[in-house]
Amino acid sequence: MYEDHILTGVIVFFWIDALWELYLSIRQNSVYKNTTQVPDELKSVLDNETFQKARSYSLDKSKFGIFKSIYGTLLGSAMLSFYMFRSFWDKAESLSSRFGFQPNELLVSSLFMLLMNIFNTVMTLPLKVFDTFVVEEKHGFNKQTVGFFVKDKIKQFLLMNTILIPLVCMTIVIVKAGGDYFFVYLWLFAMIMMLFFMTIYPDYIAPLFDKYTPLPDGELKSQIEQLAASVEFPLYKLYLVEGSKRSVHSNAYFYGFFKNKRIVLFDTLLKSETNQDKGCDNPEILAILAHELGHWKFNHVLTNLVIMELNLFLQFMVFSWLFKYDALYKAFGFEAQPVIIGFIIILQYIFAPVNMVMNFMMTCLSRRMEFQADDFAKSLNKAAYLKKALIKLHKDNLSFPIDDWLFSAWHHSHPTMLQRLEKLDLKQD
Repeated sequence: MYEDHILTGVIVFFWIDALWELYLSIRQNSVYKNTTQVPDELKSVLDNETFQKARSYSLDKSKFGIFKSIYGTLLGSAMLSFYMFRSFWDKAESLSSRFGFQPNELLVSSLFMLLMNIFNTVMTLPLKVFDTFVVEEKHGFNKQTVGFFVKDKIKQFLLMNTILIPLVCMTIVIVKAGGDYFFVYLWLFAMIMMLFFMTIYPDYIAPLFDKYTPLPDGELKSQIEQLAASVEFPLYKLYLVEGSKRSVHSNAYFYGFFKNKRIVLFDTLLKSETNQDKGCDNPEILAILAHELGHWKFNHVLTNLVIMELNLFLQFMVFSWLFKYDALYKAFGFEAQPVIIGFIIILQYIFAPVNMVMNFMMTCLSRRMEFQADDFAKSLNKAAYLKKALIKLHKDNLSFPIDDWLFSAWHHSHPTMLQRLEKLDLKQD
């Protein structure tokens, strides 16, 4: 029967993908195990103590990552083999009847998504606890208390369902009412929602989890404003985010549309009075921001957004061709054809090989963009300070400087530190 072949094909590819990822992770883990000394090309910038700390941290993260991969593979395989999507759908129908409602697709789909999210939260919570309070804690990165962690996860769960369930209902309505070209309307709706959430996230959603305050007046603020003005970056506001309550990992980014660009610095990126050993000096922070401004100058965010939207349009169009194919639903244990189940089957499983190739291509493109952004920082005479910042950030975050070439090519959206340092040196010749 066609449905048997479909499910078998889905499970086979699921395992091929999982085994490929496991193979790559084992290769990378071998690099951590076997690289016991600072490479000659890094001895001038990386001391042995920091190198050994980074190696220990990376080994722990890698071993735990391999465990998570195996755990996720077994769980995902069980969900497919035991028709668990159908079980959750039946439970959603039962709940709607139990509470006195006449089951309909919108209500049952909402309950189905809620049950799935509860299940995923329960199944992944122990992993997140171990990662935060064992691995990250062991190496000095975790700053969360148990109370902070619990409140954070509750807020994440409530926010996710508050946003996701209405979007699912709107999607079902558009598919049902949109006629033969519903995929065009669905794509337009998705694009509008994406832009909407990109707009409101920094001002209304992110502050629910971390404290954002204007960067205080002073030398750094003045220098950032001068840097932005020198390249005609339409800087609107400068924020400092209190990431130190969550982790000591550091970051910086910009966001916003048109003339309303904001720059956000994590407080862990700046040197503090209590910890002068970590963080960057002002010239190094400016070099990091020069790199970020390079992404803006070369329209990298817009490029990624356009590619994402084109890919989404393709997926919706393919969905419109396949979502009435009865064998797809029967393969997963369904006699009816709920829209949300069709999305899961087609976009998550049938489209999986395309998504794998697409992710690899986007990773390659991202590395090229990172080099372009470095070149832009170099054009602003920031190469020397950018090199110092890269080295400091790798030390502060205990990032291991050596990678398996295949693992890196498949997974790393950024070039390795060695590649970036070598390219910056080459540009200076």
